[in-house]
Amino acid sequence: MKAPSMKTALRALAPLALTAGAILSMAANGKPAKSLAAPSTNWNSAIAVTANGSHQLGNPNAPVKLTEYVSYTCPHCAHYQQESDPALRLTVIPKGQVTVTVTNLLRNPIDLTVALLTNCGDPKRFFVRHNAFFATQEKWLAKAQTMTQAQQQRWYQGSMPERMRAIASDFSFYDKMSGWGITRAQADACLADTAMLDKLKAQQEESSTLGINSTPSFTLNGAVLDAHDWDSVSKAITDKLAEQHAGAI
Repeated sequence: MKAPSMKTALRALAPLALTAGAILSMAANGKPAKSLAAPSTNWNSAIAVTANGSHQLGNPNAPVKLTEYVSYTCPHCAHYQQESDPALRLTVIPKGQVTVTVTNLLRNPIDLTVALLTNCGDPKRFFVRHNAFFATQEKWLAKAQTMTQAQQQRWYQGSMPERMRAIASDFSFYDKMSGWGITRAQADACLADTAMLDKLKAQQEESSTLGINSTPSFTLNGAVLDAHDWDSVSKAITDKLAEQHAGAI
């Protein structure tokens, strides 16, 4: 049987669109970014967690700072990730020229569930989980086409942890987490993590303040880019690096 198209799967999610306030009710708690790796020649090993729970990869003092606003149920985000990650990790990140920060822009309850799970476990392994969910997005998101109305209702009934556990079960996310040595009980604890919910709300507020409401979206050194794909973002990075090099001569 032919697998349902991504467009069809996403159509099944259309009624689930939500705002941050619909699922996150707690205020964010700001703290300085916490470095998780000592500076090294290859900055691919340097990861830090910001005050709002976003994750930074690369030299924290890089002259160019790229922030990605992404949704785990956004096919364009998955495509962008697959194109950009190898290029960035092989060129400007290891040289300390660019820092990449990943920030969540939640569009539906499934985004929220995946965001909680990518933050589950060792923070140094965040990008492993982040990349893996995007790399397999087409496979797990296609399951949305098979979900019954009764299943979807479970995503809105009961406590927040109960709703997130229903989604994790329906999309087989527990199996994915077990592959990283995270048990179902540990995953459930992450799905009930109110401190992480606070941080995800802060990420929503950040994107709203910047006027960002679509994914993927980007800022470069704090300025919102008129770019939504890797070709455009790559050019913006190259231009910014050239501009700074010229200014240093």
